[in-house]
Amino acid sequence: MRPLRLGILGSGKGSNFLALARAIQAGVVPAEVVCVASDQSQAGILELARGMGLRIFVCRSGSFQTKLEPEIEEELAEELSRAGAELVVLAGYMRVVKAPLLRSFGGRIINIHPSLLPAFPGLKAWEQALRAGVKETGCTVHWVNEVVDGGSTIRQLKMPVQPGDTAESLHARIQTAEHRLLPEVVRDLASGKIAWERDPRRI
Repeated sequence: MRPLRLGILGSGKGSNFLALARAIQAGVVPAEVVCVASDQSQAGILELARGMGLRIFVCRSGSFQTKLEPEIEEELAEELSRAGAELVVLAGYMRVVKAPLLRSFGGRIINIHPSLLPAFPGLKAWEQALRAGVKETGCTVHWVNEVVDGGSTIRQLKMPVQPGDTAESLHARIQTAEHRLLPEVVRDLASGKIAWERDPRRI
């Protein structure tokens, strides 16, 4: 089966994207990145993508912090479609996904989140976990739907919260787990070991 075509969305430094790209380059994940897009023109993920010679797309600035205007998200969806993306991977993408992307890629968008969902959805989940005093946390890859961090779980990695953990130390360990989990999930989606909600190659 040919490589799975990925569209990557990110708003920050791009560490999850980098872990995934390295796994692809190493031949571990049978996929190719066809587009890297961001809502932030200065995002580190774009610099990483440029350095790899990948196609990039920068969303126009909008009026909201938590979502894109429908017409801007429609432009993003159209760019991903033109690039041939089959699976959209949210890798540190800080906007709520709305109707334009869900219409075009519903059942084909995954997100990595730094908690064991459904616990601690939303921002700074590691800080939420520390405040709650839980003994265990981790990260989750899940399908994306209209509910923030509410789509069905694909796979999780668990880890203990250690005595003396700070927000920074816990976040760093969760990120290390994310860098392992996301490539594993994409690998298993590409190879058919994980069932898709809607696999474009089987439509």
